[in-house]
Amino acid sequence: MKWILASIILLTGCSRYADFTLPVLEGQPGTVAYHWDVFPTPILMRGAAGSWDSVDALNPSVVVLQQGKLLNVYSGYDGKTWHSGIAESSDSITWTKKGKILSPDPSTWEGDYIAANGSAIYESGKFLYWYQAARMPQIGLATSSDAKVWKKNGEPVLARGPRGSWDEMGAADPYVIRVADHLYMYYLGQDRARRQRLGVARSRDGVTWEKYRSNPILELGAHGRFDDTGLGEPAVWSQHGWYWMLYTARNQKEERRLGLARSRNGVGWTRVTEEAVLSGALDWNSKVICDPHVLANTNPLWVYFGGGNRAEPAENLNGQIGYATLKLSLMP
Repeated sequence: MKWILASIILLTGCSRYADFTLPVLEGQPGTVAYHWDVFPTPILMRGAAGSWDSVDALNPSVVVLQQGKLLNVYSGYDGKTWHSGIAESSDSITWTKKGKILSPDPSTWEGDYIAANGSAIYESGKFLYWYQAARMPQIGLATSSDAKVWKKNGEPVLARGPRGSWDEMGAADPYVIRVADHLYMYYLGQDRARRQRLGVARSRDGVTWEKYRSNPILELGAHGRFDDTGLGEPAVWSQHGWYWMLYTARNQKEERRLGLARSRNGVGWTRVTEEAVLSGALDWNSKVICDPHVLANTNPLWVYFGGGNRAEPAENLNGQIGYATLKLSLMP
């Protein structure tokens, strides 16, 4: 997301820094071929007038549970505030909304604008959901044993960076994956020039994080490209001996499309192509394709995404959630 900053408050982030990589993968080099099959209509639509997700329903984060049941922790906007809620499915297409689970708490660091735009995983009998909050965003954590009652961590788990850093003015759009004994969080950072780029942090417990010392890991595209104004909402997985990243790219018209990059070690990234790999071609997503989430253990990959037909900076997109499959292959 993009934020209009009413004032500049300079705070020093409390996160630690380290040099690290993800486990290095050794696959074959080759030209990347990809094929999309996009479901023609939204699979999760905005709610009725006056509901918590009546204006926008975006930011899907899908968890696979037992017996093939799917849980989608997604974001809803009611015209004033962003909340997080849950929907369930057994087939990835038909979803039943279960209601709102998180709202921002104005009495805390979160403020009154957002507690959403997050990333959920399920492990060791517990749901963990990292979300962004505050108008100068930082990343918090909520946990639950049943996906109904959630407990928030008292403070941000990933703070904004120190004065002059690449994420001084915001840390947002978390996407968390488990690789061996670490969790890795890919996220958006915003600097005082309002550039939005991508970085990574790691943690053993999901609460204490180390930021990669050489962030950002992906810079803006060249002037005039589809991603020359902002990067955000990364989705990362491994396949064919590479780490892959779908990311939301913003141009100067506030139109958004998806880009694709790959990496051997999770910190050094190269764009697969200088063009968007998925653009809106339908009435409901004609201006915005954003918020990708990838289920990596499927073939082809299942990809959930947000879409809208209005190109606005942060909300009021007529946002709804879509579904596609993605077939990736390497050509010698």
